[in-house]
Amino acid sequence: MTPSSPRDFLVSLFTAAVRAADPLTGIRSHVPARPKGRTVVIGAGKGAAQMAQALETVWDGQLEGVVVTRYGYGCETQNIEIIEASHPVPDAAGLVASRRIMAAVRDLTHDDLVIALICGGGSALLPGPPAGMTLDDEIAVNEALLASGAPISAMNVVRKHLSTIKGGRLAASTAAQVVSLIVSDIPGDNPAHVASGPTVPDGSTRHDAIAIVEQYGLALPQVCIDHLHSQAADAPRPDDPMFASHYHHIVASAAVSLDAAAAAAGHQGVDAVVLSDSIEGEARDVALVLSAIAREIETRNRPFAKPVVLLSGGETTVTLRTKIGKGGRNGEFALAMALAIDGHEISVLAADTDGIDGSEDNAGAFSDGTTVKRLRAAGLDPRRLLDGNDSYSGFAALGDLFETGPTGTNVNDFRAIMVR
Repeated sequence: MTPSSPRDFLVSLFTAAVRAADPLTGIRSHVPARPKGRTVVIGAGKGAAQMAQALETVWDGQLEGVVVTRYGYGCETQNIEIIEASHPVPDAAGLVASRRIMAAVRDLTHDDLVIALICGGGSALLPGPPAGMTLDDEIAVNEALLASGAPISAMNVVRKHLSTIKGGRLAASTAAQVVSLIVSDIPGDNPAHVASGPTVPDGSTRHDAIAIVEQYGLALPQVCIDHLHSQAADAPRPDDPMFASHYHHIVASAAVSLDAAAAAAGHQGVDAVVLSDSIEGEARDVALVLSAIAREIETRNRPFAKPVVLLSGGETTVTLRTKIGKGGRNGEFALAMALAIDGHEISVLAADTDGIDGSEDNAGAFSDGTTVKRLRAAGLDPRRLLDGNDSYSGFAALGDLFETGPTGTNVNDFRAIMVR
């Protein structure tokens, strides 16, 4: 039987997805053996503090270390220090954290163990400008990337070649064995792309980074362009012998979370279809495609029979058309969906599983076939809001923001579209 409240139903699916991404479950399954020497924990990301807390509950022995997370995302830990810094744009606190983390592993030996706790958001939280560049230069790079509409994998190729800590450089700076426990927010779960891979190198080159800069017309400071054209930008290669004894494990991912959401829908009598855990592209374009599928189901009962909920994950992008509007990629998706499903019996929840959509205080937003009508009744033009990247203002006026606070994990976007 279809649930009486579509909104409560969609929230229950999000809750199931986040619960399945609890880092404790995955960390417990991949705890490394105790070393002969010291155990040092490092980490970065919006869920890094909760990962540290989870590790402390299952680790049998002494440990120490430091991790960095977003402001407001810290939690209580016993032996691992938590530093808070800015996300999505780096700040001085993040630079201090990067230096502290590098210093924590620099003098370790082959008898020691480094446990790296890595999750989404780590790229911004681990600034490390190379010689000749400043923090302001790295901030300019981040801002240009966030406004470009480039997929996260392309952004991270550029970031890791303009850094002293990303692209495997953190792991390369220690003689200790490094075991990385990773909560993936990357479509396809490539561990080298999560947080720009501080402990997991990949095969991309500075020439790939230059090509991305040119493809997206990124206006970077000249010192950054000059660095990319120098051999100093070359990152460690995955086949370098220094990484032979290093290991990594994906302890949570979008695929597992979407399966959990689908199961939760089934328990409530609604069929669920997982379309993909790795959808990328402009948020408004993805909305047009998914809204067409939803309308086809509503009007023709194909390719799936209603009632049904369509689930998807991944990471969409937003090309900023203005610097005035507020809202993240999930709000933009929900608003574009609202325009495309106006008048239809379709309900939508789009949210980031870490609890923050972009730089505001909401995880995402709800929309349905009445959203456009309600916006206009409130004196707001939904098309103008979308064109101005201002979904937050529209959904705030309607009371349709989805607010969760920090969830303690991050497996990226969660989208649920219910056709009643």
